Amino acid sequence: MKRAFIPPSDRILPGVLLMLTFCAIAPLIDVAAKMAAQSVTVTQVTLFRMIVQAALMLPVVLLLRQSLTLTRRQTGLLALRALALIGSTWFFVAAVAVMPIADALAIVFVEPFILLALGFLLFGEQVGPRRIAASVVGFGGALLVIQPNFAVFGTVALYPLATAACFAAYMLLTRRISREVAPEAMQLHTAVLGTLLFLPLVGLGHVASIVPLSIANTTGQVWLQLFSVGLAATVSHMAITYALRFAPSATLAPLHYLEIVAAVGLGWFFFADWPNPLSWAGITVITASGLYIIARERALARRAPA
Repeated sequence: MKRAFIPPSDRILPGVLLMLTFCAIAPLIDVAAKMAAQSVTVTQVTLFRMIVQAALMLPVVLLLRQSLTLTRRQTGLLALRALALIGSTWFFVAAVAVMPIADALAIVFVEPFILLALGFLLFGEQVGPRRIAASVVGFGGALLVIQPNFAVFGTVALYPLATAACFAAYMLLTRRISREVAPEAMQLHTAVLGTLLFLPLVGLGHVASIVPLSIANTTGQVWLQLFSVGLAATVSHMAITYALRFAPSATLAPLHYLEIVAAVGLGWFFFADWPNPLSWAGITVITASGLYIIARERALARRAPA
């Protein structure tokens, strides 16, 4: 008999440790993807990220004896989550294939500002003038990072903005479904649905000889890099999923910015990439604006009635 999923109560320390684990492992996705994208298409990297995640999560879900059945509503939400994940993965891999990892990630960190806008537009959440001002400043910081990259790489420098929009939708859908589906099953279903949704596009690429949408056989080293993308993505996303179940998002959100620190270090170690002064200024502005919004959220939460 399948065991019902019961959300755990808040456990702050495990949540913090899992968030730090995410910040350490998540940039390894970008390192492996950047390496693989030098030899295969971005589409192939994205597809195998889904396939590897599905293969890794299936035995975990079976071992935990979690239900594999979904309601129609859950299937629809998870399909949308899979599409958001495909979009965020494809755009980000396309960006880091040519851009420094830290620069691309810094632009993606406008995602909290997009979440504020989506919360207002979709759910009518109140957004005060201070948070609007912080969002505007944060986007200004993103422009500081985009400017030198746009001059060198062209429109690819805008791909991280598309990643941020897709990831904001991914996070909203995760919040919506996380109380109904266990984290392990959620990751499995997202990967399976993502693979099924993405395969027709890959098939079209092969039939129509559209090179950017095609996949190809390659060397053992590149297959290892593709597997590493899926492995690091699976472990890191499970870490952040559990972290958000163990501890309040207001507690964990400031720690997310440590991912930039790891990205800078790994980008320098593997690719000798180091943000230029203008990019550093933009990273500082984005981080400060994001932390301010988090502080405002916590202040407003304290004032709210029980």
